[in-house]
Amino acid sequence: MKRPITAEDLYRLAWVGDAAPSPDAASIAYVSRTVNEDRSGYRSQIHVVRADGSADRTFTAGEQDSSPSWSPDGKRIAFIRKRGDRQQVWAVPADGGEAFALTPDDIEVGSFAWSPDGERLLLNGKPAGQSSKGTAAPAVRVVERLKWRADGEGIWTGSVTRLYVYAVDGREPVRAVTDPSFDVLTSVWSPDGKRIAFAARRLDGETDPDRTLTQELFAVDLEEGSLRKLTEASYAIHRLAFVPDGTRLAFIGHDRRFAGATHNALYVIPADGGEASLLSEGLDVHIGNAVVNDMRSALPTPLLVSRDGQSFYALASVQGDVQVYRFGAGGAYVPITQGEREVYHFAGQPDDGTLWIASADALSPGDLYRLDLQTRHETRLTRSNDALLDDVRLSAPEPFRTTAPDGGALHGWYMKPAGAEEDRGGKPYPVVLEIHGGPHAMYGSTFMLEFQLLAAQGFGVVYANPRGSHGYGQRFADACRRDYGGGDYMDVLAGVDYVIKHDPNADETRLGVTGGSYGGFLTNWIVGHTNRFRAAVTQRSISNWLSFYGTSDIGYFFAEEEIGGSPWRDTEAFWRQSPIAYAEAVKTPLLILHGENDLRCPIEQAEQLYAALKKLGKTTQFVRFPESSHELSRKGHPQLRIERLNRIAGWFKSYLS
Repeated sequence: MKRPITAEDLYRLAWVGDAAPSPDAASIAYVSRTVNEDRSGYRSQIHVVRADGSADRTFTAGEQDSSPSWSPDGKRIAFIRKRGDRQQVWAVPADGGEAFALTPDDIEVGSFAWSPDGERLLLNGKPAGQSSKGTAAPAVRVVERLKWRADGEGIWTGSVTRLYVYAVDGREPVRAVTDPSFDVLTSVWSPDGKRIAFAARRLDGETDPDRTLTQELFAVDLEEGSLRKLTEASYAIHRLAFVPDGTRLAFIGHDRRFAGATHNALYVIPADGGEASLLSEGLDVHIGNAVVNDMRSALPTPLLVSRDGQSFYALASVQGDVQVYRFGAGGAYVPITQGEREVYHFAGQPDDGTLWIASADALSPGDLYRLDLQTRHETRLTRSNDALLDDVRLSAPEPFRTTAPDGGALHGWYMKPAGAEEDRGGKPYPVVLEIHGGPHAMYGSTFMLEFQLLAAQGFGVVYANPRGSHGYGQRFADACRRDYGGGDYMDVLAGVDYVIKHDPNADETRLGVTGGSYGGFLTNWIVGHTNRFRAAVTQRSISNWLSFYGTSDIGYFFAEEEIGGSPWRDTEAFWRQSPIAYAEAVKTPLLILHGENDLRCPIEQAEQLYAALKKLGKTTQFVRFPESSHELSRKGHPQLRIERLNRIAGWFKSYLS
């Protein structure tokens, strides 16, 4: 008999991704990530599985190995290995053997790519930092940039990501391709290996990258050493790919027309520069993966091009699902994958008739599949979590569609308590509303341990994509800007109303609400505007836009774009949309969870809210998670992730049971 899932089952989960097929497509390298033996962190190793799913074996023995890539001749697999605080490119023979360092340790490698001839590596990296010893006083920090720190990275040290070329035989020293006036975001080899195209922000004083928030495309000729700017307009660029004949360059990005709510799109530009053409114009959705979950953080956006340069393959986020789409050079598009799922990675050469995809759904954290492009048949290659999934009872979400009071459309899901029909005998049960972050992201058809844990403990779970979410068109994604706590507030409550109306066992007198980041903001807003909920948990939240503006790593532009204006000119508007302004109205018991190293929504946001509620005599508790960034729920310390899950469930059990 299956048992309820627990927070501690996090220790048994495995996360797979980074699929990299061999040149002959006979084998696939991928990364398997698990909690390490002493539960102090994570271990990621390279695995190799045959194309038919057989002979799945661990191929590397490092603690932190990732990003596998086969050499063009198929004789070696290169990958990034992290040892201590250093990341280098290592390699292992494709037929097995000892791994060895491929790049020198004076460069901290962020990503890499083989040259087409397999003789060189293109490195995106930074000069390795030097350790300081001695008893001297710590050095002061002089801050001059507007964006001087970043969540998960800390304070800017002055170094930027540069491009380097390194001969894999080691006979030549590392060659710097860009100087420190470029901060490189992404790069790609030309098909002939003579040029490198890259997207970068300039730091030479001509423009302020912290104000523009976009990049430009450049190309460098490795033989001549000449640099050419390819774009006049600026874009927020995420991925590049040359067409095989080298005449054009495709990229995924956007022009920030709707600020942070702007859909990613697919563009093509002449390789020598010029005007970019929009290939995805007819598809009014976000190109890329907009799904949020507690299994993984944001991943690189794949982009593949057919050999004839007429077809382009990318992910698209459509109404809660993420699928692979094929785009034609003339603007036509068609989905390649289907079903209620989150495809979070894919690789391969489409002309060979096969794609290798990594896909998750509501009842599975994710596995690798081989997709036959002609028949659309999928062969499952890994079974990374079968042992756990065979042991636990899960709740399958039921999709619903409804409307808000103003007529706005809403798409959401409802999970009944796991085993509700068999175990509860028709007795009423409490319901928890979950609200996603972003706000320009989306809930979707993917696995959420937090939701399954609440369902296992007897709660119904309702979650939806309110206005502001990706997946439902550009107008919908932009609809919450400068209206936080307005239409989005109506939307999430409409989701609760739908569940209460259609599930006779959902107890409207025992409602809870929780969310993180923007979802934490809306949780704070809700408890200050209605007493409908008997318990609430706010996570890594925003409570005061006035202070958020200057303390968040993105506050100076995010608050202006999402709320409108600035604290010194629009003080009243900033305060009016700050949940802390309504602290006196709060009657709902509120648990406040926050990471102490969160630079996206700094912990001072939680401290202010807690102080106000405590001073006012409200029922509240403040839990601080040490050494934890904004990514605590997805890649934080495993034991702290479990602590967080158990405190959420425990708070609701205390007030809703």
